[in-house]
Amino acid sequence: MATRRTVLAAGAVAVAGAGVPAAAVPAAAVSAAAWDGKPGSGAGPVHDEPLGIAMEGYPSPFPVRFLRLVIEGETVNMAYVGIAPRGEPTGWTVVLLHGKNFDGGAWEPTARAFAAAGHRVVVPDQIGFGRSSKPALGHYSFELLAANTVALLDHLGVERADVVGHSMGGMLAVRFALEHPGRARELVLANPVGLEGYREFVPVLPTRRLFADEPAGTDLDAIRAFYRAYVVRWRAAYERNVEIRHRITLSSEYPRWAMASALTYQMAYHQPVVADLPRPRLPVLLVIGQEDRTAIGKTYAAPEDRARLGNYPVLGRRAATAIRGARLVEFDGTGHLPHLERGARFEREVLGFLR
Repeated sequence: MATRRTVLAAGAVAVAGAGVPAAAVPAAAVSAAAWDGKPGSGAGPVHDEPLGIAMEGYPSPFPVRFLRLVIEGETVNMAYVGIAPRGEPTGWTVVLLHGKNFDGGAWEPTARAFAAAGHRVVVPDQIGFGRSSKPALGHYSFELLAANTVALLDHLGVERADVVGHSMGGMLAVRFALEHPGRARELVLANPVGLEGYREFVPVLPTRRLFADEPAGTDLDAIRAFYRAYVVRWRAAYERNVEIRHRITLSSEYPRWAMASALTYQMAYHQPVVADLPRPRLPVLLVIGQEDRTAIGKTYAAPEDRARLGNYPVLGRRAATAIRGARLVEFDGTGHLPHLERGARFEREVLGFLR
């Protein structure tokens, strides 16, 4: 269903996503496979070739398509990949929703596993993220992103889907189910943010302050440390996130990316889903990495308050109690990325739930 701000304006257009060579890494750099991600254990790979803010030319394991939308009078393109079932078809579609500091490509292993199990898989990059347009909208909201996702499903002829959301994508999954009842069959929430109200400990900040702070995080070592904090043990595959983030900071269009990042921070900060958790009337699986301590705006909180934020063992159990009939699966020794850190178990748990 279209909203006043979101109108389907054109069909999907294929682009050459697969087979594009990745940027060359200088010979002096430590290879991603050889480096363990720990500070002081080596220089790490060097990513010094600029990348467009829509990841133009960056290799994709699947063909990328775009859905054209009009939002607040601006024409934008929403990137997505669609993967046909490669096993015995189940007849169901699974939508994978990425987190704030990730793009749809971070779902690659999960998408392959779900397709092999017979599901049709749809992986969008939300507007403001990944390969999609980065408009400086007056107001980003989960209602808007949910409406965009519905427009994509309508375009693909998908009436009802299973929705799997990670981090910020978990917040979007909850709002999708509430705003568009009947479009989601089941929800899977993997370490979703928004399970607590951030305003109690994190001060309200103007967008101009958040925008001004973005360049402070453009140093390669700082970016690598940021992503390293998400996981218990570093793997070579995680370096992809570091590469994309750092190369985008070298783009001449980086300020536009930074503004979209500031605006979507405001969305996640001001629209937590903790109060909405009792409302879904559909099966919900919570997958919670027990070592995760992620929270929106945590660095802005007073030092004595930071330890109170992002306590996922507590947040996961509290959410499971709030959501009627929810199933909680706790992953010990796992951080913010259970679908990557414990991929085989994550796939087994989710596929079992979806059956």
